[in-house]
Order: sequence, then C-alpha cells, then structure tokens
Amino acid sequence: MKIAAIDIGSNAARLLINEVKITNKKPEFIKLNLLRIPLRLGMDVFTIGKIGEEREKMVIDSMKIFSDLMKIYKVDHYRACATSAMRDAANGNEIIERVKEASGINIEIISGDEEATLIYENHVAEGLDKDFAYLYIDVGGGSTELTFYENGTMMYERSFNIGTIRLLNNLVTEDNWKEMKDEIKENIVSKKPIVAIGSGGNINKVFSMSKTKDGKPMSSSHLKKVYKEFNELSVEERMTKHSLREDRADVLVHALNIFNNVMSWSDINRIFVPKISVADGLIQNIYSKLQHKI
Repeated sequence: MKIAAIDIGSNAARLLINEVKITNKKPEFIKLNLLRIPLRLGMDVFTIGKIGEEREKMVIDSMKIFSDLMKIYKVDHYRACATSAMRDAANGNEIIERVKEASGINIEIISGDEEATLIYENHVAEGLDKDFAYLYIDVGGGSTELTFYENGTMMYERSFNIGTIRLLNNLVTEDNWKEMKDEIKENIVSKKPIVAIGSGGNINKVFSMSKTKDGKPMSSSHLKKVYKEFNELSVEERMTKHSLREDRADVLVHALNIFNNVMSWSDINRIFVPKISVADGLIQNIYSKLQHKI
C-alpha cells in the first residue's frame, strides 16, 4: 500500500510518499519520496492578510506537480492539509477551490490543535522512558504547537501564533510572548523531569549540524550557543558558513529563539529530535483510519 501526505505550511509545502509493508504483523513505513517547495505563504498572509497572485500560482503549480508524482508512484490514499497561513488567509477557501479544479487535490484547512495532534500520531513518546514527562514542540512558519504528555496521557495542548515567518516580519508582540510564557508556567508542570521532543525543519537542521547521534538528545545550552552564533551572523554569512539555503538561513535563528524560550520557561534542559513532522503524522493518521475500517 502506498500513502501520501501533503503538508502546506506557512514556510513550505511538503509531499511525503510512503510504502507500507507488513513485517511480523507490524507495519513498516518506507519513505519513497519527500519533496519540499518553499512557498512562503506566510510572507503574504501575515502582512497583507491574503495569498497574493504570484504565490497563488506557486501553490497551484506545486499541487499539480504533487498530483503527478502521486500518480507516478501509484499512491492508494492521500491526505492534504494546510495550516497557519491558509487558516489566516482571506482567500484561502478560494485558492483551495482553484487547486481542486487544477490538480484534483482536496486540501483541508486544519486547526492548530489538530496540527499538534498529528505530531503525536508519530507515537515517539511511547518508546521513551516512563520516568519522564514529555513536551512536544513543533515550530512552524506561522505557529508553534505545544503538546504535553505525562504517563502516556495528554495533559495539555495549545497552538500559539508565534512562528518563524511571523517573527521574520516583526509580527509577534510582547503580549504574544507573555501569553505563551504564562500558559507554559501554568500548564507544563510535573513532579517528573520534563524532556522536550522537537519537530520542524529548523530543529532537524540544527540536530544534523550538531553531529548528535540519532536517539540522543541535544542540550538546551547547545541550542543557546547555536542561537548566539547565528544571531551574530548575517543571512549571507549563515548561508556561506553552514551551507544553508536562504529560506532556511533567514528563519533558523527565529526557530531557535522559540525553542530556547519554551524550554527555558518549562525548565527543560534536553531535547530529542526524532525527525518527525506533520507529514509523517498524516501518514500514520491515514494508515490508522484505514485499519479501523477493516
């Protein structure tokens, strides 16, 4: 069986295609292709309130490519979801209609809470030490999703309109930060030590640059050190020194700022980065729903 997930975020759109094989009665998810297109919808939406003509064309053209790729791979099932930027765009529903006409792809606009839930669909915490509580931190272009688990139970879930594209455009206020800090101080509390699980392209990049072994955590002090270094460099210097694309180099420092604040306010000093994403969660979600139908 082949399953595809399309995640249309504020910074980029991703198509993930997996083949699911059953081995020893357990599903094995084999990645066949992952394509990322930096649409940067948030650059329009968070400044002018809608998606402009140029980026609208980019969305439609990208979805045509995604549709063709799904046909080539003979995908059996797919789900396409749009998050913060499309949620906030005044013309979001119109563009979804045009995408449907041009590519055949049905896009759903999902809430921040559902976005956070999709990250948990990856079930990473299930394989981790039960002596700890876990805070999932998913940093995107338009929003940050926090989901707190203790003893395998979700204790708290919240989406905040604090994201890398919003920060890049100076659209996050002191009140936004204060709200996040107050929520964390009130709700991310446990008698057990709390460990973070990070997701999103930026933390994945920081993790790969750190040379940390898979399955091992990065320290909060390392994130602060990387933030300080990147904050002192221009976008061009970050690109040259660390071989980064421009659309990663300009937002990575803002992502680190969010991770550092969340971890500081929740007294977390370690973060695991298992390379999970909304797209991975969508694949798991589709497969789970199919199993329930059988």
